[in-house]
Amino acid sequence: MKRRIFTEDHEAFRETVRTFLAKEVLPHYERWEREGVVDRSAWLAAGRQGLLGTAVPEEYGGGGQDDFRYGVVLAEEFAKAGAPGLAIGLHNDVIGPYLTSLGTEEQKRRWLPGFCSGETITAIAMTEPGAGSDLQGIRTTAEDRGDHWLLNGSKTFISNGILADLVIVVARTTPEGGAKGLGLLVVERGAEGFERGRNLDKIGQKSQDTAELFFHDVRVPKENLLGELHGAFGHLMAHLVQERMSIAVAAIAGAEHLLEITRAYVTGREAFGRSLSRFQHIRFEVAEMATECAVTRAFVDRCVEDHVRGELDAVHASMAKWWATELHKRVADRCLQLHGGYGYMTEYPVARAFTDGRIQTIYGGTTEIMKEIIGRSLLPRPASPESSERP
Repeated sequence: MKRRIFTEDHEAFRETVRTFLAKEVLPHYERWEREGVVDRSAWLAAGRQGLLGTAVPEEYGGGGQDDFRYGVVLAEEFAKAGAPGLAIGLHNDVIGPYLTSLGTEEQKRRWLPGFCSGETITAIAMTEPGAGSDLQGIRTTAEDRGDHWLLNGSKTFISNGILADLVIVVARTTPEGGAKGLGLLVVERGAEGFERGRNLDKIGQKSQDTAELFFHDVRVPKENLLGELHGAFGHLMAHLVQERMSIAVAAIAGAEHLLEITRAYVTGREAFGRSLSRFQHIRFEVAEMATECAVTRAFVDRCVEDHVRGELDAVHASMAKWWATELHKRVADRCLQLHGGYGYMTEYPVARAFTDGRIQTIYGGTTEIMKEIIGRSLLPRPASPESSERP
């Protein structure tokens, strides 16, 4: 089915992204995977190409295109390239909206130009060792000391954790924490008491630096409070729709790409004197995956259209995120099986996609959390406002 969500400008942007990937990412990607981190020069190159801060107003150095479809193009092309290590989607679609919608004029002028040029790499620190999907479990504290906040605590599984120059930290600004007692504090590189732990060894996305962060009596200036005092819970909830859509977009694009390379493989590969594609079981497998991808694509594209119009709600974003990421997991497993022994070799894209994509059903809210959100909308029940939600 022909897609109808893009304009000529979006397709021109797609060509720019493909050129960038071919020149600045793919030639270095194997080395980045071995080293566990991408080169900072790649971020600067992305800035020069206009790939960073596409939605940021031009007056702050951005592209001035507040259109989520540009983020969709980026997510799709990076997924097809099998290059999630350069986390531009996290930077643009997740963290960017916090800075543009919550930042004061002074904060925007201080942080956004570097955000758009690639000189300032960003991260958001929510998850803690003892608080995965439960905001009530956050233990990192921010104590009001008059002219500054005193930040103490630790975070884990933080994407861009090693490279980040600017980290949005979720902390308890009241002893109770929870829905009415969390704040967003921006910690900048070099702050005394801010330490980075090890670059975590993951099963996939190895070039995407993921770290533990530690805060020991970090003095955060009062002017680094982002958004409303004690208002982090509401801010986090408001921005989850776009984060989950970004993940859903990458998941379905990745599944479609896996299907294409598997079609090519089974067509060219022979067994028992004939092409694998001539076996009925293989054709049925491909037919099932193609149908599942087509149906998912239609739903995700509709959600993208609704989001661009400002009409997408948390329930449908959760549906898209749950379904597309679980589909990617199934497709990756089935495509690896159809590749046989070669599918288990890391030089084949299907093998890397199998491990790289596995995290998609976990980050941004687990599949189980997505089902809980959807289920509550259909079968409401009394619940505390901060339970079972992972920002």
